[in-house]
Amino acid sequence: MKITVVGGGSWGLALSKVLSDNQHQVLVYDVNEKIVNKINDLHICLQLNEDIPKDIKATTNIKEAMEFSDVLLFVVPTKVLRIAIKDALPHIKGEKLIINAAKGIEPSTFLRISEIFDEMIPSEFLKGFVALSGPSHAEEVIRGNTTLITASSDKLENALFVQELFHNSDYFRVYTSTDLKGSELGGALKNVFALASGILAGRGLGDNARAALITRGLYEMSKFYKAYGADVKSITGLTGIGDLVVTCTSPHSRNYQAGFKIGNGKDLEETLNSMTMVVEGIRTCEAAYLFAKDNNVDAPIIDAVYDVVFNKMNPEKVAKRLLGRSVKSE
Repeated sequence: MKITVVGGGSWGLALSKVLSDNQHQVLVYDVNEKIVNKINDLHICLQLNEDIPKDIKATTNIKEAMEFSDVLLFVVPTKVLRIAIKDALPHIKGEKLIINAAKGIEPSTFLRISEIFDEMIPSEFLKGFVALSGPSHAEEVIRGNTTLITASSDKLENALFVQELFHNSDYFRVYTSTDLKGSELGGALKNVFALASGILAGRGLGDNARAALITRGLYEMSKFYKAYGADVKSITGLTGIGDLVVTCTSPHSRNYQAGFKIGNGKDLEETLNSMTMVVEGIRTCEAAYLFAKDNNVDAPIIDAVYDVVFNKMNPEKVAKRLLGRSVKSE
């Protein structure tokens, strides 16, 4: 099949490689001419300096990209998602199946990415929406390392279609789910706890603290699932605990890296300026913090991360506050 990939970053190109390995035709759209030229002329992923299949093509022409396929894979940060959709809209002439592989929540609205597409794309042009999520670092996927991921949609037939597109028996196994809310929440919220994990590592607080963070973070995530109407059982799957563990423990995680820098004493502005890729956990932390306050969700870890990142509170002081909470049964 033909697939248009919107976003030529590392994750977009890693997934493009999977599609190409599965014998699909891929056209990548990106506004950055340097990225596009690297794909077309040198056949490499600029961000990772890794080779990609030569049959993957790229363009800066949004009209060409929208006309190439009826399947659109969006892999752009939530910060620029509305801009990307707005640019694409004039060139969408028929029904499109939207696949999204980025993870985040809009701070001002707490809208999930699927809800942003529902809001912006007329229903006659939106065939369906599928979230592709799970423990999957681009660095490993682009090298063909074993990866398991989940295609989630409100409509099972759309999830099955995307499963068929991406699944291969060599290195990329795809499951399906109809809990779209849980998949999107898990993929977004885990980035906040990855920030916290990085902060712990930056302060040298050890593996015991990290294990506790992951365990209690999972419980905190379950509160958001309940408040938002997602299936809490999804938290035990790839889009929940799977994604949480890999993001909280791997140096590949940009959110973990950002937290590590903050834990080492850099403020938010310094940290973001030093990162080469978007840190979704920062925006999601703000969104989750505000949602928790508005919906009476007790989220002490997210509160703590918010205070360290946005209020510039001392991590040790915040950690002491967490440890000083009243004792209770698990």
